[in-house]
Amino acid sequence: MLHRTAALFLMLASAPALAAGVKVTPLGSQQGEFCPKDRAMVFEDPKGTRILYDPGMTVAGASDPRLGKIDVVLISHMHGDHVGSAHIKAPNAGCADTPQMVSDVPETNAVAIALAKGAKIVTGSEMPAFFAAKLKAAGGDPRDSVLARFGASVTVGGVKIATVPALHSNGVAPDLIGGELGAQMKAAGIAGDVGPATGYVLTFSNGLVAYLSGDTGLSAEQKLVVHDHYHAKLAVMNIGDTYTTGPSEAAFVLNQWLEPTSVIPSHANEVATQGGKVVPGSKTARFMDATNADTLLPLSGRTLTFDSKGNCTAGCQ
Repeated sequence: MLHRTAALFLMLASAPALAAGVKVTPLGSQQGEFCPKDRAMVFEDPKGTRILYDPGMTVAGASDPRLGKIDVVLISHMHGDHVGSAHIKAPNAGCADTPQMVSDVPETNAVAIALAKGAKIVTGSEMPAFFAAKLKAAGGDPRDSVLARFGASVTVGGVKIATVPALHSNGVAPDLIGGELGAQMKAAGIAGDVGPATGYVLTFSNGLVAYLSGDTGLSAEQKLVVHDHYHAKLAVMNIGDTYTTGPSEAAFVLNQWLEPTSVIPSHANEVATQGGKVVPGSKTARFMDATNADTLLPLSGRTLTFDSKGNCTAGCQ
């Protein structure tokens, strides 16, 4: 009887977390729009853990008032538009391709935010050593740089973070290395090697599984690993073309391989919206037309909420 009572208590205690949704808030360069440089998103678990994904250039430094509490900074790869080689001076910098920026080299915007927030930096491949050195050089704890290698996972604040492959380059720009070595590398036209780029699969406390593609091309692992093994129901997918999958390629991945309930497009590299509405004829519009899943625009500052099955339950359009 006591065992059954205890089991009932545990079920009742966990029910609110299981019923609550995961909140996703894009942090772009202009409130209510989807702009060329937008990459950053905050994922908030029902139990309160907050993960900043690819802060890039549109988080206005560590003092950006939109950040709030951050427990984890999650970086897909080392390119400046994801790790933050510079950042906008303040929120609502406009939706231009080149807003006024403040340099973050060689520290990176990601490291500055992690230090200010006391957050862990979680990365895969060979990136943790780079971030550990940056944290140490800035007076932080190098142990706050946490590894999640391919095929494995780490759990931070109740959120399981697994690393999956991304087909993309991942060189460290000489400006992020700095000093005499960085200057010599820049003169030679070479970048640092920190291994392959990555994507991530996050499993939240309410049961939602989300795939964050990072920057990637088409990869069989999207079917075999992300769909078949992890069963992701929410996808954040790059669509920008040239540097990553384009609109039709991304739609193919989603329709044929991933089959999520919902998708949030990312990395469009265009002024994708005006007045919060998708621009007709844009890459984003073509992607939305070609995709079977429910597509939610990542309008800066608008919070989307998702249940365990990947359905948008609040903030949806």
